[in-house]
Amino acid sequence: MKYLVTGAAGFIGHFVSERLCDMGHDVVGIDNLNDYYDVNLKLARLNKLEKYSANAVMDKMVVGSDILPSDSCNGTFTFIKMDLADREGIAALFADEKFDRVIHLGAQAGVRYSIENPLAYADSNLIGHLTILEGCRHNNVQHLVYASSSSVYGLNSKVPFATSDSVDHPVSLYAASKKSNELMAHTYSHLYGVPTTGLRFFTVYGPWGRPDMAPILFADAITKGKAIKVFNHGDMRRDFTYIDDIVEGIIRIQDVVPQPRTDWTVETGSAANSSAPYSIYNIGNGNPVKLLDFIEAMENSLGIKAEKNFMDMQPGDVYQTYAEVEDLFEVTGHKPAVSVAEGVDKFVKWYKSFYD
Repeated sequence: MKYLVTGAAGFIGHFVSERLCDMGHDVVGIDNLNDYYDVNLKLARLNKLEKYSANAVMDKMVVGSDILPSDSCNGTFTFIKMDLADREGIAALFADEKFDRVIHLGAQAGVRYSIENPLAYADSNLIGHLTILEGCRHNNVQHLVYASSSSVYGLNSKVPFATSDSVDHPVSLYAASKKSNELMAHTYSHLYGVPTTGLRFFTVYGPWGRPDMAPILFADAITKGKAIKVFNHGDMRRDFTYIDDIVEGIIRIQDVVPQPRTDWTVETGSAANSSAPYSIYNIGNGNPVKLLDFIEAMENSLGIKAEKNFMDMQPGDVYQTYAEVEDLFEVTGHKPAVSVAEGVDKFVKWYKSFYD
């Protein structure tokens, strides 16, 4: 099939693109390559996908004078630099490419950045999400899978967080934009029959991760002998989920196309599905880890003791994240399996090779 992957130069997006190509699908990846964080890291991720370019794939198919069968070859990857808010550009892309499915991972990320730069989220996360919905609507896309976030749970104190819980009290604009994405998706599923699946990601980490997230911030400070910032004086828990488990969940759920539930009602049905072809799932490890335990795993992998600067909770942050993932397991058969100790070891190995 032909896929559109948005945010293809991103942490999750480039891994998903790679996996789809390995499965034999053709992928068009878009990203605006903004400078929210180091563009060189984004370009390095894209370099990993060069082996799937059309020319590289054709070279692999030719052995001497013999042409190998097409099923012996990977799919292709084509990158296009494009902004999600480019209404005409996105519309033309959909019309030209006729995608079978869309995995929409592109967005302006960052909880704290949304407090400092709120307008950046309007174009990417709201208008950008709408352009993708419009493209799916007008081009008969089979299934739209898009990134939501665990941040939508906001002031929820009940754990584990379940998709049946209220998500009406976000504590950051980023969270509010992701909640808006879910509402917009439901509208398109209801009005136009576009099958949509939203995935609420829980603290994804691993090799090639974002440099504004805790693993790289911690590793960088520890290796340079600087103090790491430990918010809420270390009294925090996060449902750290290794990237391989996230990608496996995405790949499996994109084959589970939601169907309308004719017996569903607002009064008796779950908030995670609908009378429209619409679904919401948590995608996380389902096993929250104390922040100080994560830091200890990092210290063990690096072989260096961290100097810690204990600080108050940051605005827009939450004490705990904890995913209820049984719904996702039931439909995909996949439960995350990578422990924090194993995941941190793999991350540190990559970090040393990439940054040293």
